[in-house]
Amino acid sequence: MTDLRLSTVILPVDRWHEGGRDKWRRAEELGFHATYTYDHLSWRTFRDGPWFGAVPTLTAAAAVTERLRLGTLVTSPNFRHPVTLAKDLISLDDVSGGRITLGIGAGGNGFDATVLGQEPWTPRERADRFGEFVPLLDRLLTEDAVSQRGEFYSADEARDIPGCVQRPRLPFAVAATGPRGMRLAARYGQAWVTTGDPKLFEEGTPEQSRAALAGQVGRLGAACEETGRDVAELDKILLTAFTPDRNRPFESVEAFVDFAGRHAELGFTEIVVHWPIADSEFAIDPGVFEAIVTEAPARLG
Repeated sequence: MTDLRLSTVILPVDRWHEGGRDKWRRAEELGFHATYTYDHLSWRTFRDGPWFGAVPTLTAAAAVTERLRLGTLVTSPNFRHPVTLAKDLISLDDVSGGRITLGIGAGGNGFDATVLGQEPWTPRERADRFGEFVPLLDRLLTEDAVSQRGEFYSADEARDIPGCVQRPRLPFAVAATGPRGMRLAARYGQAWVTTGDPKLFEEGTPEQSRAALAGQVGRLGAACEETGRDVAELDKILLTAFTPDRNRPFESVEAFVDFAGRHAELGFTEIVVHWPIADSEFAIDPGVFEAIVTEAPARLG
């Protein structure tokens, strides 16, 4: 458990000069390993309120921090194209001095899935697109010029010079639970991301959730073995608040240490918590939140 990292997600709901900037600076002061933001055009209960773009937010965050890793958790093909995304990522990696991680997933059926006027993709269509999106993005971030014709995504003499500051490219944290996504994580990921088993969120127990997560870690290992890769090479990231535990781990430092320790035993190397937002599903007591961040890592070690 000595390698367990603690990171946070700051949702882009605040104007930059009215609290947004201060949160990112404070995240660095508190010593988080990384601070991520959601890459959505809007999201769930926040749809009718302020919501800012992920790439400009991360660019601004890079300018007001020095050590903090920054990234998306997660980007998806719902409204992104590999060619334009690659250009944004190379620029972000340059501005940040090589501190960007791309969290990337297959997308879902939320607002992002229909906002461009299209019908929502089926799970199979999402998997098909994801399976084409990630390999093309990998090429775009590692080659100076790329031409490729795909069923869903194409590039014609796409130029990405000078490439990433991080070599051979910035790291991918691939969100996946199904077999095809797991294989993408095994082949292209430097990390794997999960929120647990969504079927257990409403009526499952924490024990059932940990068992499901252990199964996911096992399937990731099998996917790595299939591709000839050591699963230990991948960081394993748990994004909290979507398991049956909900916000109970954030009631006290002791509760969080117990929660994080149990998941570290499953093989997780990074636990990501949401920055508190009053009157929302992430309404964690700010004092307890900061106590967890400052006290829990030493106790987990």
